[in-house]
Amino acid sequence: MTIGKIIDGKAFAAGLRDKVAEGVAAFAAQAGRKPGLAVVLVGEDPASAVYVRNKGKMTVATGMESYEFKRPASIGADDLLDLIEELNHDDRVDGILVQLPLPAHIDESAVLAAIDPAKDVDGFHVVNAGKLATGQEALVPCTPLGCIMLLKDELGDLTGLEAVVVGRSNIVGKPMAQLLLAESCTVTIAHSRTRDIASIVHRADIVVAAVGRAEMVKGEWIKPGATVIDVGINRVADTEDGKGRIVGDVATAEALAHVRAITPVPGGVGPMTIAVLLRNTLVAAHARAGLAKPDGL
Repeated sequence: MTIGKIIDGKAFAAGLRDKVAEGVAAFAAQAGRKPGLAVVLVGEDPASAVYVRNKGKMTVATGMESYEFKRPASIGADDLLDLIEELNHDDRVDGILVQLPLPAHIDESAVLAAIDPAKDVDGFHVVNAGKLATGQEALVPCTPLGCIMLLKDELGDLTGLEAVVVGRSNIVGKPMAQLLLAESCTVTIAHSRTRDIASIVHRADIVVAAVGRAEMVKGEWIKPGATVIDVGINRVADTEDGKGRIVGDVATAEALAHVRAITPVPGGVGPMTIAVLLRNTLVAAHARAGLAKPDGL
């Protein structure tokens, strides 16, 4: 039985961060300043705090300026919007990221809409979403763009391939489909309510699973030779020590007998998200400074 290849997202992300660091040095020489990323963390969510800390470390490691703004969960919506407005007008800041989720009393959509689209390095603003949908240059959500990078590295030209995206979120599913369309794939979006989802997935040369359900996509669903990108991060409590384990949206052990290649969880798509965030910040810095986007990014 042939076992499919495990795609090393950690190694690819490390290479991308190296390219970003080279671009940051070149930008600083041209612009006379470093690119700056501002991250806003509201509340004390442990996972968010770890994620923000990692972002800060990697931002500094690539030579950029890192600005962190921590606010209590009790912050009022107006005060948070005032902070974003300050960052919009801060010339040191090229990228603004508000760590989600936000406390229940704050309207996330209003907060995301308040970010200057030119500094929206998460790619969530409706202006950037609209530009992506209409084929214009835009800041693209980090996770889908990382997925496309991994696919092109593995498969080369994606033209004409049939792709199924399992999941329809604004953060991953929808932008993923737009990016695949831009690569001239034939794209289907499936989701938790899709009828006969197994047969739809089985058609695909490329499967991107981003539905948020542990091991929902079974190995037998996968077409032999397909390439699978597993975006899911789910904790399942089935270990003897009670700590549980992290699994994706794909039953990886089953799928390995069918796939050409698959991303692992963890260690696949996850490392790409922060690397692409740094890439987006560098791209935004170039645009704000009136400089051409660096080659290879």
